[in-house]
Amino acid sequence: MANESIWHTSTTAAALNEKGTSTMNEHLGMEFTEVGPNFLRIRMPVDHRTVQTYGILHGGASLALAETVGSIASTLVINPETSICVGMEINANHIRSARSGYVYGTATPIHLGGKTHIWEIRITDEEQRLICICRHTVAILERAGHFAAGNAK
Repeated sequence: MANESIWHTSTTAAALNEKGTSTMNEHLGMEFTEVGPNFLRIRMPVDHRTVQTYGILHGGASLALAETVGSIASTLVINPETSICVGMEINANHIRSARSGYVYGTATPIHLGGKTHIWEIRITDEEQRLICICRHTVAILERAGHFAAGNAK
């Protein structure tokens, strides 16, 4: 059962990256790297775009990475013809700093309900050391009244 896919919409990392052009994903250098049966993985460089004045990964960049991977994961679970997803809440515990290389965010579901999804996002460095752990709640809304079909990117 662990290998059963949770995704309503089948996609690839390349297709997700293409949809992220001209967004914050592209600006911060985020790249989806893997779509597993029950997880989604993204990476982001630790560089001049994502560090704070001490030269370490900015906590806000970690949260942007976490919210991106959690929200996009929700869009793959829902039926995009009838629903949309919006971030509702996110929290994070910053465990250690990163100064270079890439950090990787892996979103796995805690709860996939009809009105909300809750994701755990573990952000690690290239040595798989835990940098940050987040919990992201996504609201599932009816598409009617929010966007005309096909207008969301």
